[in-house]
Amino acid sequence: MENLHYSRLSPFLFLFLLLSTQTQTQQQQDTPITRFQRYLQINTAHPNPDYSSAISFLKTQAEALNLQVQTLHFTPNKDKPILLLTWLGSNPSLPSLLFNSHLDSVPAEPSKWSQPPFSAVRSSDGLIYARGAQDDKCIAIQYLEAIRNLKANHFSPVRTVHVSYVPDEEIGGSDGAAKFVGSKEFEDLNVGFVLDEGQASPGDEFRVFYADRTPWNVIIQSKGTPGHGSRLYDNSAMENLMKSIEVVSRFRESQFDVVKAGKAAFSEVISVSPVYVKAGIPSPTGFVMNMQPSEAEAGFNLRLPPTADPDFLRRRIAEEWAPETRNMTYQIKENGPIRDCKGRPLLTPTNNSNPWWSVFQQAITAVGGKLAKPEILASTTDARFIRQLGIPALGFSPMANTPILLHEHDEFLKDTVYLKGIEWRWNHEFLFRGPWLISIIL
Repeated sequence: MENLHYSRLSPFLFLFLLLSTQTQTQQQQDTPITRFQRYLQINTAHPNPDYSSAISFLKTQAEALNLQVQTLHFTPNKDKPILLLTWLGSNPSLPSLLFNSHLDSVPAEPSKWSQPPFSAVRSSDGLIYARGAQDDKCIAIQYLEAIRNLKANHFSPVRTVHVSYVPDEEIGGSDGAAKFVGSKEFEDLNVGFVLDEGQASPGDEFRVFYADRTPWNVIIQSKGTPGHGSRLYDNSAMENLMKSIEVVSRFRESQFDVVKAGKAAFSEVISVSPVYVKAGIPSPTGFVMNMQPSEAEAGFNLRLPPTADPDFLRRRIAEEWAPETRNMTYQIKENGPIRDCKGRPLLTPTNNSNPWWSVFQQAITAVGGKLAKPEILASTTDARFIRQLGIPALGFSPMANTPILLHEHDEFLKDTVYLKGIEWRWNHEFLFRGPWLISIIL
């Protein structure tokens, strides 16, 4: 039979075949990987995150799965939306599950990437390059893909499942998770357990985090007599500040020594990072070198584990780091809580006292996964706002055998690791059931 060519077909038949081919191509491209890539291509990096496009994409995915969709606003300009998805359980009186991720990401410097940071290019060896690939757009789509798989297998949850997408995590979360968790809308969810973001693991064990460290920004200021550079003064501004820096440095070293001796993990001590020193009188060529300044200032970033005593540290800062007797003042900005609503350390138990922990372990073990020793996260996530209410929350991003690349150039996630992560999420159906937890939790 003679081969047919499009040029010999009627215009109507040609158009029909063309549209049919396009539809098939689009369907072929609508896969878990391509959906992940499309979400990564939305630039939600600060300082101008495109929250609108991200919310629109996620809503479309959720509506295709017949999930209930709400967009919540807690800021006057309604420019920082929170997307809340709900999969209603057969027994909604049970405490619900909440899976959380954040919409935003840190900035990227395109000139320092091998691929454009919002192109979501997939290399020949399956590496998907994009800002947010690990932190934390992967879990955002894995939640939806897991629900897609469960629904395809006719699974119905006993308890209600919520998925939340919040803004501004990368800049502190004060207009995102903090407002959401403190709202009547959140209270009405009757949340019993939360999964939030974790980190990649270079080994074959999955990392899980039961607490975060709380950041403090400490600014120390000193004042003294100004004068000619040739003179010596007691208690000059720079002299006082240098004394304080020496005291702070000794404290930092004492904490670091504990880590070096193997007595604690890095995330289990108070870390102190010098950030800046500000002093001197500017001149057109730099600074006036023959004049001693009357004011000097230094800034430090501290990270406190939940086991730290914040009152002890405040006293130490007041008495040793910036004593009033040396004409010094200080400011402490505490970026988040370190104790929960009952005054307990801000952590989630990872033992038999927490029934959710046992179920979480079962879900991982059932698919052949291995969990590393539970950790305190060295940095911070939105989970700290959840734990402040006394609600158990774990940080978990299923990325084994993966370098830790959050906030780095050329952030990527391997396609097979991403797909395997959906399987771990899918197996959390153990969490969705759990009628045996009723007597313990209610």
